[in-house]
Amino acid sequence: MKRIRYTKFTGDLASSFGLEDLMQALSDFLLDSGYQDPYAQFNELNDQTIENLRDAIKQALESGDLFDEESQQKYNESSADQVEELVDQIVQKMQEQNFINAEEPQEGQGQQGEGNGDARFEVTDKSMDFLGYKALRELLGPLGRSNIGRHDTRHEAAGVETNGSSKLYEFGDTLSLDITATLSSVFAREGISTAVEGEENSPLNIEYSDIQVHQSDYQSSCATVVLLDCSHSMILYGEDRFTPAKRVAMALGHLIRTQFPGDTLNLVLFHDTAEEIPLSQLPRVKVGPHYTNTREGLRLAQRILARQTKDMKQIVMITDGKPSALTLPDGRIYKNAFGLDPLVIAETLEEVSRCKRSNIMINTFMLASDHSLVQFVQQVSAMCRGKAYFTTPQTLGNYLLMDFMSRRMKTVH
Repeated sequence: MKRIRYTKFTGDLASSFGLEDLMQALSDFLLDSGYQDPYAQFNELNDQTIENLRDAIKQALESGDLFDEESQQKYNESSADQVEELVDQIVQKMQEQNFINAEEPQEGQGQQGEGNGDARFEVTDKSMDFLGYKALRELLGPLGRSNIGRHDTRHEAAGVETNGSSKLYEFGDTLSLDITATLSSVFAREGISTAVEGEENSPLNIEYSDIQVHQSDYQSSCATVVLLDCSHSMILYGEDRFTPAKRVAMALGHLIRTQFPGDTLNLVLFHDTAEEIPLSQLPRVKVGPHYTNTREGLRLAQRILARQTKDMKQIVMITDGKPSALTLPDGRIYKNAFGLDPLVIAETLEEVSRCKRSNIMINTFMLASDHSLVQFVQQVSAMCRGKAYFTTPQTLGNYLLMDFMSRRMKTVH
């Protein structure tokens, strides 16, 4: 006779919370900058294993932030096998809803060429966009900014977005006719009774000088390069400075993509050297070598901005250290981490001068108050009319986003 075993029904815990909430809870894990493993190889993308993801999911479930009270109680009463099955279901749902891509490595492709069979996963662009949106909402929420508009400037022009005032029509203006102001000009010149008695539909005598158009705020376009220091110091001294910087860059990217579609945003990492990476790859990047080649970063940023035809061009530099490296003409890297090396500083400031001659503004956000760094940044700010901000990983986002938006309202002269 077939025996039937009855067990307590615990419900579908995998469906008792949204994957968006889980992604938010896993954000520190997904945006790991190498703080937990400071000796990892630089730019090791997609180095997370499914097993690491499973452990992170278990920690999120145990935190009590995902379940309601009843579901949390059911989870606490679950056996170890039930927990493993639940985590398997969650990982499967993450793949089905395109939050992660996972695949098994082929034989011989494990660490050091050995087939260790570890499954690895990659966070998708959908997840990156979601995390960028969440970062932007968290950063702007305390500022009371729930609806960000386009970039306003001090200039006024016709035909963009009316601001309530009018101007005389000039050749080349968009004919956004201000009917009230135009008719007022006609009546002021010819009087209220402009129709000839006894005739119907008598035309108004409108002259060229009567035509008024709506005065509008000129809205500029902007090309921005985020120059992000990823030297090793960004995760040393007991503080992770790189992960908050990554969050801010992602938030800025989401803001520009959704609110300022005419703008461009490029990302340059600088360390011993410098390279441009797609913004979508930023969350997967870890900190790298020890030195800070600021000049190489500025050179690459200038080449990127030279291809742009925007009204404004700017470099947003986030760093925690003074320049300490230089790329020599023969390609070798000259390094000196002690004090302000005269050669390194001179060559770097010459690059700043080139930015000024190209009308590129440099605003620097310092995550440290080292005396040498302060000296250097003060020189940069004085040379290119930029600003310098002393920030912390906690306040970086507020400073940077508010500066970005306020400067876009009043920079074009």
